[in-house]
Amino acid sequence: MSETHSEGRAMTAARELFDIPDGIAYFNTASVAPTLRAGVAAGADALRWRAQPWRIGGDDWFSGAEERRRLFAGLIGASAEDIALVPATSYGLAVAAANLSAPAGGRVLVLDGEYPSGIYTWRRFTERTGATILTVRRAGGQSWTEAVLEALDADVAVVSVPQVHWTDGAALDLDRIAGAARAAGAALVVDASQSAGAMPLDVGALRPDFLVSVGYKWLLGPFGLGYLYVAPEHQDGRPLEENWIAREDSQDFARLVEYRDTYQPGARRFDVGARTAFELTPMAVAALTQLTEWTVPGVAEALSGVTGRIAEEAARRDLAFPGARGPHMLGVTVPEAFRDRVVPALEEAGVYVGARGDAIRISPHLHTTDEDVDRLFGALDRVLARR
Repeated sequence: MSETHSEGRAMTAARELFDIPDGIAYFNTASVAPTLRAGVAAGADALRWRAQPWRIGGDDWFSGAEERRRLFAGLIGASAEDIALVPATSYGLAVAAANLSAPAGGRVLVLDGEYPSGIYTWRRFTERTGATILTVRRAGGQSWTEAVLEALDADVAVVSVPQVHWTDGAALDLDRIAGAARAAGAALVVDASQSAGAMPLDVGALRPDFLVSVGYKWLLGPFGLGYLYVAPEHQDGRPLEENWIAREDSQDFARLVEYRDTYQPGARRFDVGARTAFELTPMAVAALTQLTEWTVPGVAEALSGVTGRIAEEAARRDLAFPGARGPHMLGVTVPEAFRDRVVPALEEAGVYVGARGDAIRISPHLHTTDEDVDRLFGALDRVLARR
């Protein structure tokens, strides 16, 4: 076993931080991450606190949200001023679309088979602007990065791409794509829902216009609490909603009916109105705090060891998977005759993966052990042996 794999196994001592019993091999973080025990405890405490609302003070409407904003910003190399708190990828993408433009006849570049929320958002954008959708597909042997760079020309007004493709973890070189987008005068929108928290991201170097992520996948948090990076040049834009808490001096409850046109500083004007989320915010803070302690590069290195072993085992069985991929997930293509039965059979063996397209998407986290990988391929071998 390689040194990289040894380092990956050392990090999997973190399994005890998750509530995953023996006999369960969970490889579906890309769908829903298991909640940290610290998150469960924080949520339980928050529910007890919320049950007695007289204990909630004025500062509590703001302090947890600001801590969550600060912690996420630190994971992607941003300032807290650059982060809006949003409920979902679709909300963040809608903010981006509302604050970008394209000429009639311009194009919005997206990937083939991309996550539906983005496609639907940009379809509505083209209805408003008269632009069209440019769907990038790969030729045989071509990487997503090569395909995007080949298609990106002066007619492209918006480039909307992920850091890895959500179906199989195939990676894109965002640095190269960002440079090409700037050269073409196109805005760059990144859906980092399948990478933030598991792959290093530095928005200072990347300079996207917008970057969005949900919180319940690789950020290990609860549903409904997501994040939107807004570049400084867009921070005086138009929010989707006009809520009270995003307005200047909203901390002064006695003066809320002294209506004002000015907003809280930075990207806060784009916050969703229910951002306070008394019951859920402590869970997100606990998760982001743990990720900050681990560091995103540390998580990526550990997961690279785990997925490296999975790739080796898949290769021994002549099962295809992406060459250039993220360190944290991969789609393994199984023979067509077995596709309908693979996921149910694995679940019967206590192994949980995702089915996306013609692949089974395998996405471990730091709870994953060597025994989990053995269980995965033992169950997969039994399925593939059935003729």
